[in-house]
Amino acid sequence: MYSVEFKEQALSKVLQRGNRTVGAVADELNVNVLTLRKWMRGAAAANRSSSSGHAKRPEDWSLEERLMALQESHGLVDETLNGWCRERGLFAHHLVQWRADFCTVGVTGSRRENAQEVRDLKQANVQLQRELNRKEKALAEAAALLVLQKNYRALFEGEAE
Repeated sequence: MYSVEFKEQALSKVLQRGNRTVGAVADELNVNVLTLRKWMRGAAAANRSSSSGHAKRPEDWSLEERLMALQESHGLVDETLNGWCRERGLFAHHLVQWRADFCTVGVTGSRRENAQEVRDLKQANVQLQRELNRKEKALAEAAALLVLQKNYRALFEGEAE
């Protein structure tokens, strides 16, 4: 219904509204307030998805990206470090952990190898749990059959007497 140009102009008016409310801008443009807010949310979501640093969780950063982040943030302290971290969706404790991980790689092996080993162990654990459950069910079934057999014998031996 509205053109893309009109939406962009409306959004720029909202961003440059000063101390006016979104409702006042919507009245001026003759647009429903909820529609204008929806456009604002859509624009904010598009901005978040277009910037690669904000879209990724700290765990999703590759080793190369982590190293580059450590190099870029080296020497920054307090307010400047926190501002740098906010721009990239990080916290200072992520940088501290990454630095510690890089320093201990030679001692413990690479993190990817550890992650693969953990995955393998988890998979083996799941398989062992399945086998254990299967054997427990078989044991319960055997016990039930023994009880039934005992009851059967007791019932028919009682009739024979």
